[in-house]
Amino acid sequence: MAGGLDALDDPDYPAYTTGRAADALGVRQAFLRALDAAGAVRPQRTAGGRRRYSRRQLAFAARARELVDQGHTLAAAQRILALADDLAAERALTARLRARPGAPGSPGRLAPVRYPGPRRGAAGQLFP
Repeated sequence: MAGGLDALDDPDYPAYTTGRAADALGVRQAFLRALDAAGAVRPQRTAGGRRRYSRRQLAFAARARELVDQGHTLAAAQRILALADDLAAERALTARLRARPGAPGSPGRLAPVRYPGPRRGAAGQLFP
């Protein structure tokens, strides 16, 4: 039985039914079905065809819901999250590469120039 309980620690283990997932996120089940139909979240299916969601999928769905609640379309939210995840992966790769001895930005080397990022106006809009 210990092997079964260990699976619950896995963020990709499909432990949540559609009803439980919707309750945990505070959404209707239809929202989760829409994410599935859009290809944003692909839950695993039981032998009977019922959806099962993992914690990782629920985290993604929660992020998507925040964006939809802000007025973005589901397609836009999906693209924003994909770009945010890509950026996080690239930043992690950059950090690993900079941590290597002799790499640019490591001790004993000149520090790279950092771009300050986008500026925001008083209303929160982005400026180039």
